[in-house]
Amino acid sequence: MWRPGQRDPAEEGLAQLDRYLDRLDLETGYLVIFDRRPEAAPMEDRVRFDQERTRRGVRSPF
Repeated sequence: MWRPGQRDPAEEGLAQLDRYLDRLDLETGYLVIFDRRPEAAPMEDRVRFDQERTRRGVRSPF
């Protein structure tokens, strides 16, 4: 969850996802970030799917 006054949670979220995937012995996973900041763009402009890699190199389409 991205709340007002907080920094972008993507890096921490990818690290958490990495731990989950490692524990479950999975190669891919999804990270969903809900942006609750009042200055966030309208929903239709901010919903997107990106592909990232976690620190250990696991692909995460988020």
